[in-house]
Amino acid sequence: MPAATYLDEILAVHRAAAADDHRDLDALVSAAVACGPGRPFAGPLTDADGLAVIAEIKRRSPSRGDLDPGLDPGAVAREYEAGGATCVSVLSDGQFFGGSADDVTAVRAACALPVLRKDFTVAEADIADARLMGADAVLLIVAALTDDQLRSFLALARRIGLDALVEAHDEAEVERALAAGAELIGVNQRDLTTFAVDHDRALRVVAAIPGDVVAVAESGIRGADDARRLADAGYRAVLVGETLMRAGDRRAALRELVGHRIGAARGPGRAGAAQPGRAEAAHPGRVGS
Repeated sequence: MPAATYLDEILAVHRAAAADDHRDLDALVSAAVACGPGRPFAGPLTDADGLAVIAEIKRRSPSRGDLDPGLDPGAVAREYEAGGATCVSVLSDGQFFGGSADDVTAVRAACALPVLRKDFTVAEADIADARLMGADAVLLIVAALTDDQLRSFLALARRIGLDALVEAHDEAEVERALAAGAELIGVNQRDLTTFAVDHDRALRVVAAIPGDVVAVAESGIRGADDARRLADAGYRAVLVGETLMRAGDRRAALRELVGHRIGAARGPGRAGAAQPGRAEAAHPGRVGS
């Protein structure tokens, strides 16, 4: 039997927690819907002038250890906003990344940027919880979910008023994301089984993402050169965590990443799909709450 991977271990913990969660799901979803729709997340990425940055807040990672365990999430969010970030990603996993729901709530209150709850979503309650803690978007990892879960979780996120960043690692996972109806796809260059980074993965996989889907490159973005290459390949945004967390001047580091010219369109869109930048139309009545 193959050895357990980072992803196996993390998912096992989250699935065990979900199995022990006996809250009434209907009541939880109703409470999340009552919060109203969140700030548009996907739309601002396509409306940005050049490459957009989703700046990530995380205290530590399983592979890299402590990054900034004593950080003030609200203060970091304000640094990111001042540096030109379009959105903020917040790790809420406690056991492996040192985050919490309170971090998401604090970031949402501290800045005007849309907030992604970055976590390992394994149950419907996780999606409702994301909105209740103040998130505007939720992460769905293709490798962690069945096709039925991808479809139902996407539908629930939209019902609650959340955007969903659907994360893939290769062309086959991109196809699964598209089949489920994803409009915002992230290509993670970090292998979630080993946590090793392949700095060319996003460049290879981008050809599988239709031009009318918002493409985000994740992990392994080390600076302006990487950002420029990814923008030229057609990515609308990059999600950057460790580079910013370790930067002595986070505002200056961000300014080197944002605004790079986006390359030629990746290819034709899917028939009947919404065009990039119109993701907010799926959430009528959205306000910048």
